[in-house]
Amino acid sequence: MESQKLYLRSNVIAQPLFQGWYAWAYLISPATAAMNIESRHVKIMQSYIQAPAIHAAACKDPKMTGGPFMDYGGKRVDEVKALLKSTLEEQGYMVALSQAIKELTKMLKQEAKGYSIEALYEKVPEVLRGYVELFYDLSNAPGFRFIEPLLYHSKYYNDAFQSISLSLIDDDHRPFVLSTPVLEDADKISINLPFKSKALDEFFSMNRQPKTFEEICHKLKIEVHQKDLFRSFFTEEEPEPYSKYTGEGARLRYFGHACLLLETQNLSILADPVISYGYDAEVSRYTYGDLPDIIDYVLVTHNHQDHVLLESLLKLRHRIKNIVIPGGGGGSLQDPSLRLILESIGFNNVIELRELETLNLDGLKITGIPFLGEHCDLDIRTKLAHLVEINNKKILFAADSCNIEPNMYRLIHEITGDVDVLFLGMECDGAPMSWLYGPLLSEDVPRDKDHSRRLAGSNYQRGIDIVNRFNFSEVYVYAMGMEPWLKYIMAYEYTDDSNPIVASNQLLDECKSKGLRAERLFGEKEILYTTNPVLV
Repeated sequence: MESQKLYLRSNVIAQPLFQGWYAWAYLISPATAAMNIESRHVKIMQSYIQAPAIHAAACKDPKMTGGPFMDYGGKRVDEVKALLKSTLEEQGYMVALSQAIKELTKMLKQEAKGYSIEALYEKVPEVLRGYVELFYDLSNAPGFRFIEPLLYHSKYYNDAFQSISLSLIDDDHRPFVLSTPVLEDADKISINLPFKSKALDEFFSMNRQPKTFEEICHKLKIEVHQKDLFRSFFTEEEPEPYSKYTGEGARLRYFGHACLLLETQNLSILADPVISYGYDAEVSRYTYGDLPDIIDYVLVTHNHQDHVLLESLLKLRHRIKNIVIPGGGGGSLQDPSLRLILESIGFNNVIELRELETLNLDGLKITGIPFLGEHCDLDIRTKLAHLVEINNKKILFAADSCNIEPNMYRLIHEITGDVDVLFLGMECDGAPMSWLYGPLLSEDVPRDKDHSRRLAGSNYQRGIDIVNRFNFSEVYVYAMGMEPWLKYIMAYEYTDDSNPIVASNQLLDECKSKGLRAERLFGEKEILYTTNPVLV
């Protein structure tokens, strides 16, 4: 029995955790992790302990979806107290780092008056000395940047606090991960290995490459008392083999949100991988089982948790040959290096693509297209749309690009010419700046200013300007966060009257009136690009 080879079940959920909280990119980068620990995790836990009933009520109110409310029904307060205690004890040095960053910001604002900044290095908080460079911009406004590689070689990056929580999932409900930690349960197993561990690749490869139970127990250091539960995560049944695309041209499949798989006979390209697990569900969708054994290129548009989902990336790492990211990361707090984040968790195949640079592949070209908006007017460079050219067909994956400056697209059109197919995000309400970036702010922003700076994509007017500019023949609205399995990272609740639905309907109606093929994608979709596109 022990020598029998097993496969990993398709509905085994693997949540990456940092000190018990769902791990996303800003919990990998040391400076942003420190700020989120102090100003998100600690505050939410303290609030829950003080008023668990308020959190329970808020989690039942759709209008509060995605707010800073822990989703444990007002229960498990003692466990939250224990997590808070261990966080303050074990992450005290990270809290100190966060406080030092705020202190540095305040000091520069008060004392950097345009004279030489050299003398102020003596006033940098002790814990930050050697990790930052001070500067003025050309308007004499002071600032600082992190020398990020030094932080990754310091105590502020400690992968001992990384782990993977394993359990079975059979429906789309999951608590919103930015406000609810993952507490221990009888149906969960915690794998205390850093994300870069090759043992995780061995484990995730068992979706298609079987191993013996004892072999994987040894690699993951499964304890004796965990083995019965761990065995339930595996099956003797061999999964259906993946059907590789062998036709002419290309096959494009929509996996939900901004995730697209483009395949030719020779190449596979996966954009913004956020994938559903395999289980019986009301909404049909592609899952991990519908991905090829080898993914030649993963394309990342920007560093938000619904586009850089570590849960999906870690599960697919053993299949990914190259991961293409936007060039950025100049050491600013709000824009940490995505390359350093990915390399620190085991990706040794990262390619940085910059604006209007082109990757020439086997029968394909990928060009980085500038990306404006959706980042709350913050100076963030790690963002890029992608223009893919295949068989004389041009396809633009624009994700959450917001057309706040139409002249940029006019200039781009002069370079690219017309484009055939557009994929455009139109979540045109967006959360306010503080929802995502609040823990990084050195001081509170007034509510009216906060709500004027949003994580929003293009509305109808901005979207139709892009459509008209490039003379598309096909227009697809995507990246709306509508799929039910995305709610744990997106927290969107739409009705027919929601602004993004109304705006995207208006755009689609306008496109159809022009004779264009137009659709708002949901669930799953297949399009074959041969001589003429075929919708399936």
